[in-house]
Amino acid sequence: MVVTQRVDRVDATGEMRDALDQQLTRWLSAAGTIPVPVPNSLVALDGGAHEDQPALSAWIERVRPQAIVLSGGNNIGECPERDTTERSLLTWAAAHRVPLLGICRGLQMIAVWSGGRLTRVANHVRVRHRLIAVSGAEAWPSEVNSFHNWGLAECPPAFEVAARVEDDGIEAILHPELPWEGWMWHPERETPFSPQDMHRLEVLFGR
Repeated sequence: MVVTQRVDRVDATGEMRDALDQQLTRWLSAAGTIPVPVPNSLVALDGGAHEDQPALSAWIERVRPQAIVLSGGNNIGECPERDTTERSLLTWAAAHRVPLLGICRGLQMIAVWSGGRLTRVANHVRVRHRLIAVSGAEAWPSEVNSFHNWGLAECPPAFEVAARVEDDGIEAILHPELPWEGWMWHPERETPFSPQDMHRLEVLFGR
């Protein structure tokens, strides 16, 4: 299973580092997966992100992930190399019908890649929300955490709203044909891990 990484700038050393929260790898491992981080440095920007990425494409074809997680962190547009990495993975996953979960920013990337729009939201950072299920056969958690300043302006084309929160914001989406879901909360930040989150991931990834 491939998981994308956030990009952190370390000013003291001038380094750009890929990073992954250890709690996320613990959560993915607890669900029976083996997480393999994808390096953002495989992308050649050449002055701007573009579709032709031979090094990244070769890496994906060599690894051939059975499932993909688009992790949280970074706003879309802040790190072109990460944006390009995730767009490439989405295109590959759609072509091969590979299970995919987008977490927070990952859901936002799914929406933007699909032609949807984002909007600024208030009161969604370091708070908890009651989750209102709309669709999806498996059970959803009753309450979730929230750590984002951007949300979905509308449901992206070809997707369905799966859950909302009290202010009617879209909190989860799913694809009716592809094995894809997007969640605005961070399942790895729940203590203990939510059984509903764990079960949904296991069903989504066919564990």
